[in-house]
This record gives sequence, C-alpha cells and structure tokens, in this order.
Amino acid sequence: MPGDLIALGLTSFVVFLFSVTLHEAAHAFAAWKLGDSTAYHGGQVSLNPIPHVQRAPFGMLLVPLVSLLLSKGQSLFGWASAPLDPVWAARHHRRSAIVYAAGPASNLLLVLLSGIAIRVGCLLGHFTSPSQISSDYTLVAATSPEGFANAVAGPLGILFSLNLLLFVFNLIPVPPLDGHGIVPLFLSESAADTYRETMANFSFIGLIVAWRVGSFVYEPAFDLALRLLYPDVTYS
Repeated sequence: MPGDLIALGLTSFVVFLFSVTLHEAAHAFAAWKLGDSTAYHGGQVSLNPIPHVQRAPFGMLLVPLVSLLLSKGQSLFGWASAPLDPVWAARHHRRSAIVYAAGPASNLLLVLLSGIAIRVGCLLGHFTSPSQISSDYTLVAATSPEGFANAVAGPLGILFSLNLLLFVFNLIPVPPLDGHGIVPLFLSESAADTYRETMANFSFIGLIVAWRVGSFVYEPAFDLALRLLYPDVTYS
C-alpha cells in the first residue's frame, strides 16, 4: 500500500476514534445529567477512548482497522455504544430521547468547528477550495504550499466529512441507530411505549435498511455542506 494511502488510513482511524469517543461520551454525559448513571459508572463520561474501546473492541478497533486494510485506506466502518438503563428509559421516554440526540449533536458540533476552521483558513489564504471532491469525500480543503496548512488540511477534511456522515447516518430513524431513539421526543407517553416495543423487533432489519439508504441520505447532505462551505464554487 502506498505511503500516502497508509497516512490517509491512519489519519482516518485517529479521527474516527476521537469522533466516536466524543459521540459516546455525549450520550453518557446526557444520561448521567438526566438521571441514568449506568454509563457514568462504566467510565464512559470521558474523552479517554479506553473505556469506550473496552466496551466495543470489535467496533472501535478490529472492524475499523480491517475495513481500512481491505479498502486500502479508502473506507472505514465501525461502531460503539454507551449503556442505557432500559427501565429508566421506559419511565422517561423524553429524557432518553435527549440522550439519544446527544451523540449526533456532538458530531454536528465537530462538523461546525472543522467547517469554521476550513472557512477561516480560506479567508486567510492558507486553504483554497479543492478543484474536485474525492470519491471518499475526504478532500474537503486544498492547500497552498505552506507546510503547516498541508499538515492540517487532510485531518480537518476527514473530521468534517466523517462527522457529517456520523451525524446524518445516526439520524436515520431505525434501530439500532440513534434516530429511532429520538422519535419518542415527539410522541405522547403511550405512543412512545408502543413505538419502542415495535422497534425492538426490527434492530437487525433496521441496520440493513440504514446501510442501503445511507449513501442516498449522505450525498445530498454533503453537497449542501459544500455549498455552505464554498458558496462561490459549484461541484458537479
């Protein structure tokens, strides 16, 4: 594997590890503050990736690294989870919905911060809009020949695109994705109970559905994000 692809893969993995750790820590923190201390006692109210990796070693280490290896650094797949007391969630469906929403919200925050950094870099002349967008969506900011700008452009672009993917993908309202847990926020208590009982039977099917429709949801979201990031540039 060429050195640049190895560097891309390793950078993607580090960004993935950080982003997923923040995502799960946001779930855990929200649950702790709203009355469920399960994840807190598991050490997951933390930006230290170790307790998150210990809970999901396959999803946070093995599968992402294998997917990077098999795709020659071009794609990455993985998962993680924070424990939520099902009895508490059943009693407090609106609070649990907020807990589910906290994870995608953390990814949206990273999208905004990385997007602002890229935009400021463009205004200062350190970054320029790329001539084209790569098929894996990682080339979001091209650079001038400056060493520092070149060093940070790649990670910023990956941070932007990967967290946009995590945000959009997790909002798909099917289990086990966070979107299905956010829906009860807009339902009455009785309707939320019925919804939760119904969705419990479709976890595996939901993952297949999400996998199939994910790209159809992400591509227009990415196009919209690019138009906001580079309002004077049109990409075909």
